[in-house]
Amino acid sequence: MKKFIKEFKEFISRGNVLDMAVGVIVGGAFTAIITALTGQILQPLINWLLAGTGAGLEAAVTVLKPAYDEAGAIDLASSIYIDWGAFITAIINFILVALILFCILKVINSLRAGGKKFAEKQKKAIEKQLKKGEITAEEAEQATAAVTEEAAPVETTDDILKEIRDLLKAQNENKQ
Repeated sequence: MKKFIKEFKEFISRGNVLDMAVGVIVGGAFTAIITALTGQILQPLINWLLAGTGAGLEAAVTVLKPAYDEAGAIDLASSIYIDWGAFITAIINFILVALILFCILKVINSLRAGGKKFAEKQKKAIEKQLKKGEITAEEAEQATAAVTEEAAPVETTDDILKEIRDLLKAQNENKQ
């Protein structure tokens, strides 16, 4: 059971898995908000613009098979039509979701980069302490190892595949 938990922890801590999980969770949360924005606010505005200020909603759609009500007007609920406003709204919806996910992942990546910079500052501080004689070489080595271990980049699936590719390439070159 401990081995399973350890393997799961390694799997879940990989960079790509975390990025994907954040994307799914936050994407799901923001999708409802963005869908409401685009469907309830933007789509009526887009249909109004497409129809023109004086025309009816029929001008914003392309009716393929019209159905008429008792008064002889087109009944859009029963007709088959292309709703251009809904299509444009879906495109805007996609762009907004992608933009929000991009911003979130950018923040996460900058936080990771900040951790690396902090580790470098810690290493320099350890070197200064060693030069001043405040700590021994052994203590400096242990402290540096601890900082390096904490700041070690998370190995992603892409990194592992690149490593395998390079090993196979080197192996093929040795055979020739």
